[in-house]
Amino acid sequence: MKFQDFEYQRVDIAQTKQTILPMIEAFLDASLPEQIKIINRLNSLMDEINSMFTLAEIRHSLDVKDTFYQQEKHFCDQNAPLLTELKHQFSQTMVKSKHYDALVQEFGPLLFDKIKLFLKTFDPKIIPYLQEENTLTTKYQKLISDPSVAFEGKLYNLSQMATFLESSQRQTRKNAQLAVSQFFAKNEQEYDLIYDQLVQTRTKMAQILGYSNFVALGYDLLGRTDYDANQIADYRTNILKYVLPFYTMTQKRKSKRLDIAKLESYDKSFNFSSGNPKPQRGVDFQLTQAKKMYHAMSLQTKLFFDFLLEKNLLDLDSKPNKTGGGYCTYLPKYSAPFVFANFNGTSHDVDVLTHEIGHAFQVYQSRHLIPEYRWPTFEAAEISSMGMEFLAYPWVKDFFAQDVDKYQFLHLSQSLNFLLYGALVDHFQHEVYQNPQMTPAQRKECWRNLEKKYLLLETYEGDPFLEKGTFWFRQSHIFSTPFYYIDYTLAQVCALEIWLLSKQDYSNTWQKYLKLCQLGGSQTFLNLLKTTGLTNPFEPNHLKNIVSFVTCYLQKIDDTKF
Repeated sequence: MKFQDFEYQRVDIAQTKQTILPMIEAFLDASLPEQIKIINRLNSLMDEINSMFTLAEIRHSLDVKDTFYQQEKHFCDQNAPLLTELKHQFSQTMVKSKHYDALVQEFGPLLFDKIKLFLKTFDPKIIPYLQEENTLTTKYQKLISDPSVAFEGKLYNLSQMATFLESSQRQTRKNAQLAVSQFFAKNEQEYDLIYDQLVQTRTKMAQILGYSNFVALGYDLLGRTDYDANQIADYRTNILKYVLPFYTMTQKRKSKRLDIAKLESYDKSFNFSSGNPKPQRGVDFQLTQAKKMYHAMSLQTKLFFDFLLEKNLLDLDSKPNKTGGGYCTYLPKYSAPFVFANFNGTSHDVDVLTHEIGHAFQVYQSRHLIPEYRWPTFEAAEISSMGMEFLAYPWVKDFFAQDVDKYQFLHLSQSLNFLLYGALVDHFQHEVYQNPQMTPAQRKECWRNLEKKYLLLETYEGDPFLEKGTFWFRQSHIFSTPFYYIDYTLAQVCALEIWLLSKQDYSNTWQKYLKLCQLGGSQTFLNLLKTTGLTNPFEPNHLKNIVSFVTCYLQKIDDTKF
């Protein structure tokens, strides 16, 4: 059965309750084998339900103007919290089991650590706020998915505008940036209102649950048990200390090779006077190269990628009314990952293809685990995706031909420089949720000040909209998943270590990566690193060493020849 044949059926919430509530009532008096059977039965039922919710989400993101899936997305937004309430009731019952120790032995202690964290972060009283949060994030997604960026007499979506932002003509880049700014400016008040309501809604949930603000709740919702906000703050300081000098060095090199004395914000996406590296031809060609690559990489990747192709589990073209960006999700009913992207003819196409395939490969390797262990926490999940970007290096010449050296130079530089932007996004969110009374104007001022600190971005020449601190409107994670973004940076440090190790011994590094994927979320972030032999990114000297190695590597490359 192919993806287009996956049948969607709206979940009958009343029937679901009638099925689950008797299971909850019978649980405490059941024998150990019966309790295990109830848990497994509930997992199967929730897999079916989650598959329908995910199918609605995917098809809505493929066409946000499809009225049927608009309605189904709204249904899911409103009813997901009601299903969470059922999960909450069952979790309360599980931790009271007379066979608790035996259940821990059967399913592992991490499951029950996760359950206890879940019980701490949910109360039926917050259901209306969860519904409101879902409604607001869907409203935001609809706004940014509108294909109405007016540029040179045509309309584009945000993904399609990336091509013009990489133009070799500086005036075109500047005009493209202004067009994107105008796209956001026309709904500035609505973005401000949506975000303000999200901040107030999340703050209210935190207060109901007994937290002083949303920061600690946000961390708990992400399942962070290995580290806290203080360690993240120290980590951000480390990024400024070690990565900012690297960024300054790469900007000087870029300025020299472009022969532009003062780089402006609209020069950000243009990197070489001969033009940015571009993959050859279109989507079909790139899929052919990807198939060759994954067939050569390992038996596991061969079988996995053939499965994706056979089931039509990739949607990569950028189309009108399609949500921007890229993602990977999972349909447990079909044991099927799904990869979503918006190819636009830039090198980012290959980044996204390898990145999201990394996510898909990970969950495919751990699909046999219980639902709570299929995905790791976000920072560990992103190692699988970012690590795959680097493990693809031996084959990227097949995508880029003569641009391969240019691509690797750029990808490596940007991978490290990205840590600054990731830290900026995280710092901004901490400021916002620690000070929920901020006005929209104060949030923009806060963002603008942090841009100057982390990116040395003193001015947005000729762009008053961005100058007042609105760039973050386009960062969907800020709206949809608070505090997620720093996870990309933690994973990036680990992925850079994977790149370093792969240069020394690719085969051994692949085995580390494969083991990480197979473990899924059965261990915490730091334990996964320990088990697979990767270094803790919080260790003070680790980031320093990574920056030093990348710097030495890039200094041996004459980028003026590109």
